[in-house]
Amino acid sequence: MTEISIGTMWAIAAAGIAAAMAGIGSAIGISFPGKAAAGVLSEDPSKFGSLFLLVVLPGTQGFYGFVAAFLIIGNIADVTNAAQGLQLLFAALPIAFTGLFSGIHQGKVCASGVNLVAKRADQGMKSVIFAAMVETYAVLGLLITFFLINSIQF
Repeated sequence: MTEISIGTMWAIAAAGIAAAMAGIGSAIGISFPGKAAAGVLSEDPSKFGSLFLLVVLPGTQGFYGFVAAFLIIGNIADVTNAAQGLQLLFAALPIAFTGLFSGIHQGKVCASGVNLVAKRADQGMKSVIFAAMVETYAVLGLLITFFLINSIQF
């Protein structure tokens, strides 16, 4: 049985933090429009199509965290010291935090969008645009994580 190095442990923690924090943001974020949409659908089931995108949109942060974790896992075999593992941990932080917070706040924007669709179904895409503005910061977090991972010298 081989012993796992400290660097490898930091890298594993990095992948876990990226996936977990962004996933938590998505799970919490989806709960806001999901609850609101359930109420709207109890009154008018024909609005499902208009509400679906608003409910699932906060889930993208979880996917971004998964992508970052996958990129980190792809580099674990190349980690030879603790410094490289710590660099991967710090590289994971942008998507971890932007995924956590933007997922939650995007969910709140989407819940407001659900309320708009409840009253004016033809205005649904405007709500999606507002939610996409929050999404931008999760995308930027993923990009920074990607650039940081690729700047590490293995």
